[in-house]
Amino acid sequence: MPTNKLCTRRRVLGVAGSAAVAGLAGCTGSGVGGAAEDAESTATAEEDHQDGGTATEHHDDEGGHNEEGGHDETETESGHHDEEDGHGHDETVGEPTETAEVAMLSTDDGEHFEPHVVRVTVGGTVTFVNESGSHSTAAYHPDNDQPQLVPDGAASWDSGLLSESGATFEHTFETEGVYHYYCAPHETMGMIGSVIVGEPDAHDQPALEDPPESKPEAVRTKIAELNEMCNEALGHTH
Repeated sequence: MPTNKLCTRRRVLGVAGSAAVAGLAGCTGSGVGGAAEDAESTATAEEDHQDGGTATEHHDDEGGHNEEGGHDETETESGHHDEEDGHGHDETVGEPTETAEVAMLSTDDGEHFEPHVVRVTVGGTVTFVNESGSHSTAAYHPDNDQPQLVPDGAASWDSGLLSESGATFEHTFETEGVYHYYCAPHETMGMIGSVIVGEPDAHDQPALEDPPESKPEAVRTKIAELNEMCNEALGHTH
């Protein structure tokens, strides 16, 4: 009987010891596993953070590159357009020549004489060429029932309506001075031009006086623009 009790007691202690060891092992295993997982998570987070920082810096670099490239390109394009605009609106009136040619045009932008101002020598000839639409060229002269915007004693002209593409009209200018002329169908749309003949004194030109009060505002505005161009060509600035 005592022998059986002793065996039973040893068996219980053995089981309890095994359980304790198992419990300790399980607790120790859990702690090690948790620490490993935490370390792995920390490493992953740091790696992600580094990757994210690199990606952000790379993106910023790309953004800076694009922004810089876009800025340079915009300036180049802007400068190019500005030059084109300036070239389109800035006409230079040169020295007198024996002949000159003026195109008469109908475009999407309106009706035009191009160039707006030409310059010939005394006795020089201007040829008007109808390139599109139907137009005329006529002097601002009393003979055409218009205010005098030509030199005193200058001859008048009126081409009549030119409708055929390529049709031409010529006028020879024998009197030195500044002449304004118009297209009869399109005068009120601003189709007005000028001819400078020789080396006239800008102070003695009826054409360069204030635009006639009897004319519509659009006509007066266009004549004022032409006066500015002619005065500049003659070296007369206010």
